[in-house]
Amino acid sequence: MSAPRALVVEDTAEFATLCRSLLEREGFEVTVAVEGERGVDLARRLAPELVLLDISLPGIDGFEVCRRIREFSDAYVLMVTARVDEVDKVVGLTVGADDYVTKPFSAREVSARIAAMRRRPRVTRTADVRDFGSLVVDPSARDARLDGQVLDLTKIEFDILDLLTSSPRRTFSREQVLEAVWGDRPDDDHVLAVHLGNLRRKLGESASHPRFLRTMRGVGYRFDPS
Repeated sequence: MSAPRALVVEDTAEFATLCRSLLEREGFEVTVAVEGERGVDLARRLAPELVLLDISLPGIDGFEVCRRIREFSDAYVLMVTARVDEVDKVVGLTVGADDYVTKPFSAREVSARIAAMRRRPRVTRTADVRDFGSLVVDPSARDARLDGQVLDLTKIEFDILDLLTSSPRRTFSREQVLEAVWGDRPDDDHVLAVHLGNLRRKLGESASHPRFLRTMRGVGYRFDPS
């Protein structure tokens, strides 16, 4: 059985070497790119299971690299940054990344985050198209349309919508959403809130003015087609 492939997109030699060694110990076959454009090209050619992606890169930055990779790949993406402000973290999640770590990081931390991502199930719950009138969700095609317009959802945003629409009006606890979408509890408790906020914005709603997604205080979340 061939080893799973991982792509490291990192222009700092020290961190690239660290990431390569860490991933090889985890059993990956590792390729390194030092520029954004090269990273996109290698992701297309190699179809890696995992991408470790630095934000600050020569040429196009990690945000743009992630956007382009998401056009053709469902790989797990772990973004790496030395910039600790919240804006970077939030934007990193909106372009389709699964998680992030900040430099300096420990090998144990990265290993734990990778393990959590790989435990997250990829299969959809049903192939049936779900028609809720103005909102149509097609799990097989991983496609959602609002008022006839295709929604530009990240992988995790779609996974959340897929879960909640699989049982309309059923309330899913926060722990059930985390387990179903991530396969484990993310280290950052704000990750779910960020993704839900982005999904709500794309659905044309907010927590205070819900259209489809309702927060049941102290319980969890549910999809209400009415």
